[in-house]
Amino acid sequence: MTPVQKLIGMLVLAGLLIAAGAGGAWKVQGWRYGKQLADQAQLHQDDLAAISNAASAQQQAEQNKRLALEQQLQASDQTHHRALTDAQRDQSRLRDRLATADLRLSVLVDAADTASCSNLPATPTTGGVVHGAPRARLDPAHAQRIIGITDAGDRGLIALQACQAYVRALQK
Repeated sequence: MTPVQKLIGMLVLAGLLIAAGAGGAWKVQGWRYGKQLADQAQLHQDDLAAISNAASAQQQAEQNKRLALEQQLQASDQTHHRALTDAQRDQSRLRDRLATADLRLSVLVDAADTASCSNLPATPTTGGVVHGAPRARLDPAHAQRIIGITDAGDRGLIALQACQAYVRALQK
């Protein structure tokens, strides 16, 4: 072989090597691009899963808060219902005692104004304790009206306490 043929053979061989290297580089570059796309897709999936998990956890936390609030309000409602029932029972007992003359309501009388009503004895009697000041007994009908007024007042205060507890529970 002549030196020119050798040179041409080497050039052809070098061209083939360059072409093969370029094709391999293209394949490697295409593989890298595909890997980058796959990695981005996986990162996107991971982000979506994290967002979904966070939203689910937040929803569960909100449901737990709501359930706790409902239980707290139910307990508060039961407490206030029990207080109302107790107050009604006490008022009913008091009315019964007034009706059967087991209990008499009396008021303190101004010692300087003795003309307005007759004085009751200031000494204690059986069934009652008087602390020394003159007292006047109330008519049983008036006593019943006073008990009715205090009953309505007690109910109003219990309802107000229930409303305040409800608002406090909602504000938390």
